[in-house]
Amino acid sequence: MPIPETERETTGLGVAAKLVAERASTLVRLELELAALELKRKVIALAMGIAFALGAALLLVLALWFGIAAAAAGIATAVSVWLALLIVTGGLVLLALVLGAAAFLAIKRGSPPVPEQAIREARLTTEALRSDGSH
Repeated sequence: MPIPETERETTGLGVAAKLVAERASTLVRLELELAALELKRKVIALAMGIAFALGAALLLVLALWFGIAAAAAGIATAVSVWLALLIVTGGLVLLALVLGAAAFLAIKRGSPPVPEQAIREARLTTEALRSDGSH
C-alpha cells in the first residue's frame, strides 16, 4: 500500500534536519536572551553601587563642612552650638558609612559584568551536542 504524500514528508530525514535546525536556533536565541538578562541585572547592580558611592561621597563632603563649622562654632562659643553641629556631623558620617557599605556590596555583586550563567549553559549545550547523546 503506497504511503500518502503527507505522511512521507513528516517522516523524512529532511524534516528531521529542519526540526533540529529550528530547535538549535531556538536554543541559541534563548541563550542570548539569558545572557542579555544577566548582563542587564549586573549593570543595574553596578549602577546602584555607583549611585550609593556618589551619595556616600556627597555626605562625606557635607560631614567635612559640618565638622569645620563645628570647630569654628566651638572656638567662638561655649558649648551648645558646636555640640549640636558635632552631633549632626557624626550622624552624616554614620549615614555615609552605611551608604558606602551598600555601594561596596552592590558593586561586588555586579562585577565582573560577564554573563556567567549563559556561558555555563552554552558550554553544557555544546558538550551535549558533541557527545551525540552518549555519556
